[in-house]
Amino acid sequence: MKRLTLFALAFALVLGLSAVALAGSPNEVTMTGKVACSKCTLKLEGSATCQDVFVVAGKDGAAPAYYYFAKTEALAAFEHGCSGEKPAVVTGVVAEKDGKKWIVATKIVEAKS
Repeated sequence: MKRLTLFALAFALVLGLSAVALAGSPNEVTMTGKVACSKCTLKLEGSATCQDVFVVAGKDGAAPAYYYFAKTEALAAFEHGCSGEKPAVVTGVVAEKDGKKWIVATKIVEAKS
């Protein structure tokens, strides 16, 4: 009987942890915008090398927000070149470091126009 109770508790714990893991990070956000190169397309100040950036339009005419991508599998699979912009829906965790906004993308899909 003790083994059955112990097994049931362990099973419930595993199910609970799995549900939390599948739900994603509590800080995860989903945004719609465009992926572009900070140097070649956007010509952002201080961009000495090519870096993919996620551009989200500002609300009510406000300046756009720029999110630099951390290197992830999701970004590598998105396949964006240096010229032009590609509409996208990005899901990930946003952080600020060295005065820049960064996003660690867990999912990037091309947005429908």
